[in-house]
Amino acid sequence: MKNIKFMIPTTLAVALMTSASCSGTNSASENPDSGSDTTSYPPVENNKANTDYKPAFEGQTRVVGTKTTTAFEGKMITDALTSPWGIVGLPDGRLLIAENAGNMRIVDPANANISEPITGLPKVDDNGQGGLLGLTLDPSFESNRMVYWVFSEPAANGNHTAVAKGKLSADETKIESAQVIYRALPTYDGKLHYGGRVVFDKEGNLFVSTGERSDKETRPQSQDLKSALGKILHITTDGKPVAGNPFEGRADALPEIYSYGHRNPQGLAFHPETGELWNSEFGPRGGDEINRIKAGANYGWPVITYGLEYSGDEIGTPPIQQKEGMEQPVYYWDPVLSPSGMVFYTGSNVPEWKNNLFIGGLSSTHIARLVIKDNKVVGEERLLGSEGQRFRDITQAKDGALYAVTDSGRLYKIDKK
Repeated sequence: MKNIKFMIPTTLAVALMTSASCSGTNSASENPDSGSDTTSYPPVENNKANTDYKPAFEGQTRVVGTKTTTAFEGKMITDALTSPWGIVGLPDGRLLIAENAGNMRIVDPANANISEPITGLPKVDDNGQGGLLGLTLDPSFESNRMVYWVFSEPAANGNHTAVAKGKLSADETKIESAQVIYRALPTYDGKLHYGGRVVFDKEGNLFVSTGERSDKETRPQSQDLKSALGKILHITTDGKPVAGNPFEGRADALPEIYSYGHRNPQGLAFHPETGELWNSEFGPRGGDEINRIKAGANYGWPVITYGLEYSGDEIGTPPIQQKEGMEQPVYYWDPVLSPSGMVFYTGSNVPEWKNNLFIGGLSSTHIARLVIKDNKVVGEERLLGSEGQRFRDITQAKDGALYAVTDSGRLYKIDKK
């Protein structure tokens, strides 16, 4: 067992950043934000956009900044993880974490103890963006100890996004009876855009996000209802389509598809009041999105987008951002956030955060806090920006605090001072 001490210099840096946030002395580029007043601060983004595309409605991008008025801090618990990708809170307050290379570990945030790797998981293909991805616990975990996860599974002619389940052993050293319950086909010989999040709905079924594998030859499969690429899927714990899915009974569609037209969705979370499913997904160069996921809806990729090719070329001839029958994002970023895991805050430690959406930013190296009212973003704040970390996933644990993991192996606790 590893006992990783909390690093004081990092704590002080975050505390100083937080203190500045609470006093309102930050510059617009660092943390221009407000708790209840969403009209007094400039947008947090002031860099030039990649495009001159116009939003479809007011508040779809670059909303006013907001500021947390409650004193809070971000503490680094450990920096000894290895490329963590997914994090979920255990019933006893510890954290189960998926590491990209194919390991799971348990971390106790109270003392920074990190378990040895949990064995028994299927082999992953961790080339490029692949590996062990998102994970979640069965709603009845305390009695059945079942864990569900997403990973890139190697195959003879490439790899694909897969969903697996298994039982965490009583001694917490292995996953017992691991089995793959679903494979997002077709298999493709690539190393990008697997999607990779999984969450339980209130009926005990799974929502799973899949990527369209990035390449121009696979992009059109986001719009293909016979392909599982670029989709939000709705499956049972045995990997079967959920009864009543929107394309059930159609010969031209996979019955497990819930929504389509996605690029690379790496965040899934349910709104705590409305119960609606939301996602975050990567755009190309510009055009990262937050969406409300509706049954049977088409989210447009690659037909509509607020972004460009990484080369700077336009996407589409001509490029379009709106089309009848295709959903508009609730919010988008240009330049990009690179949004990965996300969670709605339901705790009481920082009351003004209630029902706010927190999203890990990768290339943007901060956590985005979005204030949402009537399904529209009305305020945005940047947290932990001074840490310079790629925030891969974020969750809320039993103690009501937020916990975030970064690509460099750090685990942070974000909570009231």
